[in-house]
Amino acid sequence: MEPIHIIGAGLAGSEAAWQIARAGLPVVLHEMRPQVATFAHRTGDCAEMVCSNSFRSDDDRMNAVGQLHWEMRAAGGLIMAMAARHRLPAGGALAVDRDAFSQAVTQALQAEPLVSFQPGEIRELPTEGRWIVATGPLTSEALGQSIRGLTGEGSLAFFDAIAPIVHAESIDMSICWRQSRYDKGETEAERTAYINCPMTREDYEGFIDALLAADKTEFHEGETAGYFDGCLPIEVMAERGRETLRHGPMKPVGLTNAHNPAEKPYAVVQLRRDNALGTLYNIVGFQTKMKYGAQIDVFRRIPGLQDARFARLGGIHRNSFLNSPRLIDDRLRLRARPNLRFAGQVTGVEGYVESAAMGLLAGRMAAAEALGRDLPPPPATTSMGALVNHITGGADAKTFQPMNVNFGLYPPLDAMRGGRKGRKDRYPAYTDRAKADFQQWLAGQS
Repeated sequence: MEPIHIIGAGLAGSEAAWQIARAGLPVVLHEMRPQVATFAHRTGDCAEMVCSNSFRSDDDRMNAVGQLHWEMRAAGGLIMAMAARHRLPAGGALAVDRDAFSQAVTQALQAEPLVSFQPGEIRELPTEGRWIVATGPLTSEALGQSIRGLTGEGSLAFFDAIAPIVHAESIDMSICWRQSRYDKGETEAERTAYINCPMTREDYEGFIDALLAADKTEFHEGETAGYFDGCLPIEVMAERGRETLRHGPMKPVGLTNAHNPAEKPYAVVQLRRDNALGTLYNIVGFQTKMKYGAQIDVFRRIPGLQDARFARLGGIHRNSFLNSPRLIDDRLRLRARPNLRFAGQVTGVEGYVESAAMGLLAGRMAAAEALGRDLPPPPATTSMGALVNHITGGADAKTFQPMNVNFGLYPPLDAMRGGRKGRKDRYPAYTDRAKADFQQWLAGQS
Protein backbone atom coordinates (compact mmCIF):
# COMPACT_ATOMS: atom_id res chain seq x y z
CA MET A 1 0.00 0.00 0.00
CA GLU A 2 1.20 3.51 -0.83
CA PRO A 3 2.34 5.42 2.27
CA ILE A 4 0.52 8.46 3.61
CA HIS A 5 2.77 11.51 3.63
CA ILE A 6 2.88 14.17 6.34
CA ILE A 7 4.53 17.58 5.93
CA GLY A 8 5.78 18.79 9.28
CA ALA A 9 6.89 16.86 12.37
CA GLY A 10 5.51 19.24 14.98
CA LEU A 11 2.90 18.24 17.53
CA ALA A 12 0.17 17.72 14.92
CA GLY A 13 2.35 15.93 12.38
CA SER A 14 3.90 13.66 14.99
CA GLU A 15 0.51 12.68 16.38
CA ALA A 16 -0.88 12.09 12.88
CA ALA A 17 2.05 9.82 12.02
CA TRP A 18 1.56 7.82 15.21
CA GLN A 19 -2.15 7.31 14.57
CA ILE A 20 -1.55 6.16 10.98
CA ALA A 21 1.11 3.69 12.08
CA ARG A 22 -1.19 2.39 14.84
CA ALA A 23 -3.72 1.66 12.09
CA GLY A 24 -1.12 -0.56 10.42
CA LEU A 25 -0.31 1.73 7.50
CA PRO A 26 3.05 3.11 6.32
CA VAL A 27 3.67 6.81 6.76
CA VAL A 28 6.43 9.16 5.60
CA LEU A 29 7.18 12.16 7.80
CA HIS A 30 8.72 15.14 5.97
CA GLU A 31 10.46 17.74 8.17
CA MET A 32 12.55 20.64 6.90
CA ARG A 33 14.32 21.21 10.22
CA PRO A 34 17.23 21.31 10.89
CA GLN A 35 18.25 21.70 7.22
CA VAL A 36 15.89 24.66 6.92
CA ALA A 37 15.64 26.48 10.23
CA THR A 38 12.99 28.78 11.66
CA PHE A 39 13.86 31.63 14.01
CA ALA A 40 11.68 30.11 16.75
CA HIS A 41 12.86 26.48 16.76
CA ARG A 42 16.16 25.35 18.28
CA THR A 43 16.36 21.69 17.20
CA GLY A 44 15.31 19.24 14.53
CA ASP A 45 13.39 17.11 17.03
CA CYS A 46 9.75 16.21 16.54
CA ALA A 47 7.07 18.03 18.54
CA GLU A 48 9.40 20.80 19.72
CA MET A 49 7.51 23.14 22.05
CA VAL A 50 8.43 26.73 21.23
CA CYS A 51 6.31 29.21 23.17
CA SER A 52 5.64 27.42 26.46
CA ASN A 53 6.08 24.09 28.18
CA SER A 54 2.46 23.83 29.30
CA PHE A 55 -0.48 21.89 27.86
CA ARG A 56 -2.67 23.95 30.23
CA SER A 57 -5.34 22.50 32.53
CA ASP A 58 -5.42 18.74 33.07
CA ASP A 59 -8.82 18.87 34.81
CA ASP A 60 -11.08 16.63 32.71
CA ARG A 61 -14.06 17.34 34.95
CA MET A 62 -14.32 21.13 34.93
CA ASN A 63 -12.23 22.23 31.95
CA ALA A 64 -12.63 21.75 28.18
CA VAL A 65 -8.85 21.55 27.71
CA GLY A 66 -8.59 18.83 30.36
CA GLN A 67 -11.41 17.00 28.61
CA LEU A 68 -9.42 17.23 25.37
CA HIS A 69 -6.46 15.65 27.21
CA TRP A 70 -8.80 12.83 28.26
CA GLU A 71 -10.01 12.26 24.71
CA MET A 72 -6.48 12.12 23.32
CA ARG A 73 -5.47 9.60 25.98
CA ALA A 74 -8.56 7.51 25.23
CA ALA A 75 -7.55 7.50 21.54
CA GLY A 76 -4.03 6.27 22.34
CA GLY A 77 -2.37 9.60 21.60
CA LEU A 78 1.43 9.75 21.51
CA ILE A 79 1.63 13.38 22.66
CA MET A 80 -0.31 12.78 25.87
CA ALA A 81 1.63 9.57 26.58
CA MET A 82 4.99 11.35 26.31
CA ALA A 83 3.68 14.35 28.25
CA ALA A 84 2.74 12.04 31.12
CA ARG A 85 6.20 10.48 31.05
CA HIS A 86 7.95 13.87 31.27
CA ARG A 87 5.48 15.79 33.42
CA LEU A 88 6.62 18.57 35.76
CA PRO A 89 4.81 19.93 38.83
CA ALA A 90 2.53 22.77 37.70
CA GLY A 91 -0.48 22.90 40.01
CA GLY A 92 -3.51 21.82 38.01
CA ALA A 93 -1.74 22.23 34.68
CA LEU A 94 0.06 19.64 32.55
CA ALA A 95 3.59 21.02 32.05
CA VAL A 96 6.54 19.06 30.70
CA ASP A 97 10.31 19.11 30.47
CA ARG A 98 10.18 20.35 26.91
CA ASP A 99 13.51 18.97 25.64
CA ALA A 100 13.01 15.52 27.17
CA PHE A 101 9.44 15.49 25.87
CA SER A 102 10.33 16.25 22.25
CA GLN A 103 13.23 13.81 22.32
CA ALA A 104 10.88 11.09 23.60
CA VAL A 105 8.36 11.78 20.82
CA THR A 106 11.18 11.61 18.26
CA GLN A 107 12.49 8.33 19.65
CA ALA A 108 9.02 6.76 19.72
CA LEU A 109 8.45 7.60 16.05
CA GLN A 110 11.93 6.47 15.03
CA ALA A 111 11.31 3.14 16.75
CA GLU A 112 8.05 2.57 14.85
CA PRO A 113 8.78 0.37 11.76
CA LEU A 114 5.90 1.85 9.75
CA VAL A 115 7.19 5.43 10.14
CA SER A 116 9.99 6.65 7.91
CA PHE A 117 11.58 10.11 7.91
CA GLN A 118 12.41 12.14 4.83
CA PRO A 119 14.30 15.34 5.67
CA GLY A 120 14.05 18.47 3.60
CA GLU A 121 11.59 21.18 2.66
CA ILE A 122 8.44 20.50 0.65
CA ARG A 123 8.02 23.69 -1.36
CA GLU A 124 4.84 22.90 -3.31
CA LEU A 125 1.55 21.21 -2.48
CA PRO A 126 1.65 17.68 -3.97
CA THR A 127 -0.90 16.82 -6.63
CA GLU A 128 -0.96 13.05 -6.10
CA GLY A 129 -1.13 10.67 -3.16
CA ARG A 130 -2.55 11.15 0.31
CA TRP A 131 -0.94 14.01 2.23
CA ILE A 132 -1.43 15.76 5.55
CA VAL A 133 -0.12 19.32 5.76
CA ALA A 134 0.84 19.95 9.38
CA THR A 135 3.36 22.73 8.89
CA GLY A 136 2.07 24.82 11.76
CA PRO A 137 2.01 28.58 12.09
CA LEU A 138 5.56 28.86 10.73
CA THR A 139 4.77 27.37 7.32
CA SER A 140 7.68 28.12 5.00
CA GLU A 141 7.33 31.00 2.58
CA ALA A 142 7.53 28.76 -0.49
CA LEU A 143 4.85 26.33 0.71
CA GLY A 144 2.74 29.23 1.93
CA GLN A 145 2.83 30.72 -1.55
CA SER A 146 1.75 27.36 -2.98
CA ILE A 147 -1.18 27.20 -0.55
CA ARG A 148 -2.24 30.75 -1.37
CA GLY A 149 -1.96 30.04 -5.06
CA LEU A 150 -4.28 27.04 -4.77
CA THR A 151 -6.84 28.54 -2.39
CA GLY A 152 -6.92 32.05 -3.78
CA GLU A 153 -6.94 33.39 -0.24
CA GLY A 154 -4.99 36.42 0.85
CA SER A 155 -2.45 36.08 3.62
CA LEU A 156 -4.15 35.38 6.93
CA ALA A 157 -1.96 35.86 9.97
CA PHE A 158 -1.78 36.73 13.62
CA PHE A 159 1.25 37.41 15.76
CA ASP A 160 2.31 35.04 18.49
CA ALA A 161 4.73 36.15 21.20
CA ILE A 162 7.18 34.01 23.16
CA ALA A 163 7.62 34.44 26.92
CA PRO A 164 11.11 34.74 28.45
CA ILE A 165 12.82 32.02 30.52
CA VAL A 166 14.83 32.79 33.69
CA HIS A 167 17.62 30.82 35.38
CA ALA A 168 16.16 29.71 38.72
CA GLU A 169 19.35 30.37 40.68
CA SER A 170 19.13 34.07 39.76
CA ILE A 171 15.69 34.50 41.38
CA ASP A 172 15.75 36.14 44.83
CA MET A 173 13.79 33.75 47.03
CA SER A 174 14.05 36.08 50.02
CA ILE A 175 11.45 38.15 48.15
CA CYS A 176 9.63 35.46 46.16
CA TRP A 177 7.83 32.36 47.41
CA ARG A 178 6.58 29.06 45.99
CA GLN A 179 2.83 28.50 45.74
CA SER A 180 0.25 27.47 43.15
CA ARG A 181 -2.80 29.69 42.99
CA TYR A 182 -5.33 28.62 45.65
CA ASP A 183 -2.78 25.92 46.68
CA LYS A 184 -4.12 23.82 43.82
CA GLY A 185 -2.69 20.32 43.43
CA GLU A 186 -2.75 16.94 45.12
CA THR A 187 0.93 16.85 46.08
CA GLU A 188 3.29 19.30 47.77
CA ALA A 189 5.19 19.61 44.49
CA GLU A 190 1.98 20.60 42.69
CA ARG A 191 0.97 23.05 45.41
CA THR A 192 4.36 24.78 45.20
CA ALA A 193 4.85 24.59 41.44
CA TYR A 194 5.05 28.34 40.81
CA ILE A 195 7.45 31.03 42.01
CA ASN A 196 5.61 34.23 42.88
CA CYS A 197 7.04 37.76 42.74
CA PRO A 198 4.95 40.26 44.78
CA MET A 199 4.41 43.87 43.77
CA THR A 200 3.23 46.86 45.75
CA ARG A 201 1.12 49.46 44.00
CA GLU A 202 4.23 51.61 43.56
CA ASP A 203 6.11 48.64 42.04
CA TYR A 204 3.24 47.94 39.69
CA GLU A 205 2.81 51.53 38.49
CA GLY A 206 6.55 51.84 37.84
CA PHE A 207 6.53 48.56 35.94
CA ILE A 208 3.63 49.69 33.74
CA ASP A 209 5.37 53.02 33.03
CA ALA A 210 8.56 51.21 32.00
CA LEU A 211 6.61 48.69 29.92
CA LEU A 212 4.76 51.37 27.98
CA ALA A 213 7.94 53.38 27.36
CA ALA A 214 10.10 50.43 26.27
CA ASP A 215 11.43 50.03 22.73
CA LYS A 216 9.30 47.56 20.77
CA THR A 217 10.00 45.33 17.79
CA GLU A 218 9.21 46.96 14.46
CA PHE A 219 6.89 45.15 12.07
CA HIS A 220 7.90 44.49 8.51
CA GLU A 221 6.19 46.33 5.68
CA GLY A 222 2.75 44.90 4.98
CA GLU A 223 2.42 43.24 8.38
CA THR A 224 -0.29 44.24 10.83
CA ALA A 225 -0.61 43.38 14.49
CA GLY A 226 -3.60 41.06 14.29
CA TYR A 227 -2.98 39.45 17.66
CA PHE A 228 -4.90 36.46 18.96
CA ASP A 229 -6.45 37.61 22.25
CA GLY A 230 -5.37 34.44 24.07
CA CYS A 231 -1.69 35.26 23.51
CA LEU A 232 -1.40 39.05 23.70
CA PRO A 233 1.99 40.62 24.37
CA ILE A 234 1.99 42.19 27.83
CA GLU A 235 2.68 45.66 26.43
CA VAL A 236 -0.41 45.40 24.22
CA MET A 237 -2.45 44.45 27.28
CA ALA A 238 -0.99 47.40 29.17
CA GLU A 239 -1.92 49.73 26.33
CA ARG A 240 -5.56 48.66 26.77
CA GLY A 241 -5.58 50.00 30.33
CA ARG A 242 -3.15 50.29 33.25
CA GLU A 243 -5.10 47.77 35.33
CA THR A 244 -5.41 45.15 32.56
CA LEU A 245 -2.34 43.15 33.59
CA ARG A 246 -3.37 43.21 37.25
CA HIS A 247 -6.60 41.49 36.26
CA GLY A 248 -4.81 39.13 33.86
CA PRO A 249 -1.44 37.36 34.21
CA MET A 250 -0.46 39.54 37.20
CA LYS A 251 -3.62 39.02 39.26
CA PRO A 252 -2.84 38.56 42.98
CA VAL A 253 -5.83 36.39 43.89
CA GLY A 254 -5.43 32.98 45.51
CA LEU A 255 -1.89 33.72 46.71
CA THR A 256 -0.44 34.51 50.14
CA ASN A 257 3.06 35.94 50.53
CA ALA A 258 4.91 33.41 52.67
CA HIS A 259 7.33 36.12 53.83
CA ASN A 260 4.57 38.51 54.90
CA PRO A 261 1.18 36.71 55.08
CA ALA A 262 -0.65 39.75 56.48
CA GLU A 263 0.19 41.99 53.52
CA LYS A 264 -1.79 41.47 50.32
CA PRO A 265 0.30 42.04 47.15
CA TYR A 266 -1.12 44.59 44.75
CA ALA A 267 0.01 42.41 41.83
CA VAL A 268 1.95 39.15 41.43
CA VAL A 269 4.20 37.90 38.63
CA GLN A 270 4.28 34.09 38.44
CA LEU A 271 7.05 31.88 37.05
CA ARG A 272 6.45 28.23 36.13
CA ARG A 273 9.09 25.49 36.08
CA ASP A 274 10.31 24.84 32.54
CA ASN A 275 12.51 21.74 32.92
CA ALA A 276 12.73 18.62 35.09
CA LEU A 277 15.85 19.84 36.85
CA GLY A 278 14.03 22.94 38.05
CA THR A 279 16.83 25.16 36.79
CA LEU A 280 14.68 27.15 34.35
CA TYR A 281 11.41 29.02 34.90
CA ASN A 282 9.27 30.83 32.35
CA ILE A 283 7.41 34.02 33.21
CA VAL A 284 3.76 33.05 32.93
CA GLY A 285 1.73 35.09 30.45
CA PHE A 286 4.64 37.43 29.66
CA GLN A 287 4.73 37.14 25.90
CA THR A 288 6.38 40.28 24.56
CA LYS A 289 7.57 42.16 21.50
CA MET A 290 9.96 44.42 23.40
CA LYS A 291 13.52 44.61 22.10
CA TYR A 292 15.97 42.43 24.00
CA GLY A 293 17.74 45.22 25.88
CA ALA A 294 14.43 46.71 26.94
CA GLN A 295 13.19 43.32 28.16
CA ILE A 296 16.13 42.94 30.54
CA ASP A 297 15.64 46.45 31.92
CA VAL A 298 11.87 46.09 32.35
CA PHE A 299 11.79 42.54 33.74
CA ARG A 300 14.50 43.30 36.29
CA ARG A 301 12.13 45.86 37.79
CA ILE A 302 10.05 42.92 39.05
CA PRO A 303 10.77 42.31 42.78
CA GLY A 304 12.83 39.13 43.06
CA LEU A 305 14.07 39.37 39.47
CA GLN A 306 16.38 42.36 40.00
CA ASP A 307 19.40 40.11 39.29
CA ALA A 308 17.65 37.75 36.88
CA ARG A 309 19.65 35.98 34.20
CA PHE A 310 17.69 34.98 31.11
CA ALA A 311 18.10 31.67 29.31
CA ARG A 312 15.84 33.01 26.57
CA LEU A 313 14.28 36.39 26.01
CA GLY A 314 10.85 36.90 24.54
CA GLY A 315 10.18 37.30 20.86
CA ILE A 316 7.41 37.72 18.34
CA HIS A 317 6.67 36.05 15.06
CA ARG A 318 4.06 35.93 12.36
CA ASN A 319 1.75 32.92 12.42
CA SER A 320 -0.18 31.91 9.32
CA PHE A 321 -3.48 30.04 9.26
CA LEU A 322 -6.12 29.11 6.73
CA ASN A 323 -9.63 30.46 6.52
CA SER A 324 -10.76 26.95 7.37
CA PRO A 325 -14.56 27.50 7.42
CA ARG A 326 -14.29 28.40 3.76
CA LEU A 327 -11.54 26.03 2.65
CA ILE A 328 -11.70 22.78 4.65
CA ASP A 329 -14.43 20.16 5.04
CA ASP A 330 -15.25 18.31 8.26
CA ARG A 331 -12.83 15.50 7.29
CA LEU A 332 -10.08 18.17 7.36
CA ARG A 333 -9.69 17.91 3.57
CA LEU A 334 -8.97 20.89 1.37
CA ARG A 335 -12.11 21.36 -0.70
CA ALA A 336 -10.09 22.39 -3.77
CA ARG A 337 -7.87 19.28 -3.56
CA PRO A 338 -9.33 16.52 -1.35
CA ASN A 339 -6.14 14.42 -1.39
CA LEU A 340 -4.73 17.06 0.97
CA ARG A 341 -5.67 17.22 4.62
CA PHE A 342 -4.61 19.98 6.99
CA ALA A 343 -3.89 19.59 10.69
CA GLY A 344 -2.60 21.65 13.60
CA GLN A 345 -2.42 25.41 14.06
CA VAL A 346 -2.48 26.08 10.34
CA THR A 347 -6.18 25.12 10.47
CA GLY A 348 -6.94 27.92 12.92
CA VAL A 349 -6.95 26.06 16.21
CA GLU A 350 -4.83 27.70 18.89
CA GLY A 351 -2.69 25.88 21.42
CA TYR A 352 -0.44 22.85 21.67
CA VAL A 353 -3.19 20.44 22.72
CA GLU A 354 -5.64 21.63 20.09
CA SER A 355 -2.97 21.33 17.38
CA ALA A 356 -2.04 17.80 18.41
CA ALA A 357 -5.73 16.84 18.57
CA MET A 358 -6.25 17.95 14.96
CA GLY A 359 -3.23 15.84 14.02
CA LEU A 360 -4.78 12.86 15.77
CA LEU A 361 -8.01 13.30 13.81
CA ALA A 362 -6.29 13.92 10.48
CA GLY A 363 -4.19 10.79 10.94
CA ARG A 364 -7.17 8.62 11.82
CA MET A 365 -9.27 10.04 8.99
CA ALA A 366 -6.49 9.55 6.42
CA ALA A 367 -5.90 5.98 7.59
CA ALA A 368 -9.62 5.16 7.45
CA GLU A 369 -9.88 6.56 3.93
CA ALA A 370 -6.85 4.52 2.79
CA LEU A 371 -8.57 1.41 4.17
CA GLY A 372 -11.76 2.17 2.24
CA ARG A 373 -13.76 3.59 5.15
CA ASP A 374 -15.15 7.01 5.93
CA LEU A 375 -14.49 8.32 9.43
CA PRO A 376 -16.72 11.22 10.53
CA PRO A 377 -15.44 13.63 13.18
CA PRO A 378 -16.35 13.04 16.83
CA PRO A 379 -19.68 14.53 17.94
CA ALA A 380 -19.69 18.27 18.56
CA THR A 381 -20.50 17.45 22.19
CA THR A 382 -16.85 16.43 22.66
CA SER A 383 -13.84 18.77 22.88
CA MET A 384 -12.31 17.35 19.71
CA GLY A 385 -15.59 17.46 17.82
CA ALA A 386 -16.40 20.97 19.03
CA LEU A 387 -13.08 22.22 17.63
CA VAL A 388 -13.61 20.56 14.25
CA ASN A 389 -17.15 21.87 14.10
CA HIS A 390 -15.92 25.40 14.84
CA ILE A 391 -13.11 25.57 12.31
CA THR A 392 -15.00 23.85 9.49
CA GLY A 393 -18.29 25.69 9.68
CA GLY A 394 -19.21 26.84 13.16
CA ALA A 395 -17.16 30.03 12.84
CA ASP A 396 -17.96 32.91 10.51
CA ALA A 397 -15.46 32.83 7.63
CA LYS A 398 -15.55 36.64 7.39
CA THR A 399 -14.23 37.10 10.92
CA PHE A 400 -12.43 33.78 11.49
CA GLN A 401 -9.66 33.88 14.09
CA PRO A 402 -7.68 31.14 15.90
CA MET A 403 -9.59 29.49 18.73
CA ASN A 404 -8.76 27.50 21.85
CA VAL A 405 -11.11 24.73 22.93
CA ASN A 406 -13.67 25.95 25.47
CA PHE A 407 -17.14 25.07 26.70
CA GLY A 408 -18.55 27.90 24.61
CA LEU A 409 -18.01 25.67 21.57
CA TYR A 410 -20.10 22.87 23.09
CA PRO A 411 -23.81 22.51 22.22
CA PRO A 412 -25.75 23.72 25.29
CA LEU A 413 -27.37 21.40 27.75
CA ASP A 414 -31.05 22.27 27.58
CA ALA A 415 -31.62 21.28 31.20
CA MET A 416 -28.79 23.49 32.43
CA ARG A 417 -28.94 26.79 30.63
CA GLY A 418 -27.96 29.75 32.73
CA GLY A 419 -25.20 31.98 33.95
CA ARG A 420 -22.15 31.66 36.17
CA LYS A 421 -24.03 30.15 39.11
CA GLY A 422 -24.58 26.96 37.15
CA ARG A 423 -20.95 26.23 36.29
CA LYS A 424 -20.32 23.71 39.07
CA ASP A 425 -23.15 21.60 37.75
CA ARG A 426 -22.96 22.49 34.07
CA TYR A 427 -19.27 21.81 33.43
CA PRO A 428 -19.28 18.25 34.84
CA ALA A 429 -22.43 17.60 32.83
CA TYR A 430 -20.59 18.77 29.70
CA THR A 431 -17.61 16.50 30.37
CA ASP A 432 -19.73 13.50 31.36
CA ARG A 433 -21.60 13.82 28.08
CA ALA A 434 -18.34 14.35 26.16
CA LYS A 435 -16.73 11.23 27.61
CA ALA A 436 -19.72 9.05 26.80
CA ASP A 437 -20.01 10.40 23.26
CA PHE A 438 -16.29 10.14 22.58
CA GLN A 439 -16.17 6.55 23.79
CA GLN A 440 -19.07 5.73 21.49
CA TRP A 441 -17.21 7.38 18.58
CA LEU A 442 -14.12 5.29 19.33
CA ALA A 443 -16.18 2.11 19.62
CA GLY A 444 -17.57 2.71 16.14
CA GLN A 445 -14.06 2.36 14.68
CA SER A 446 -13.34 -1.09 16.13
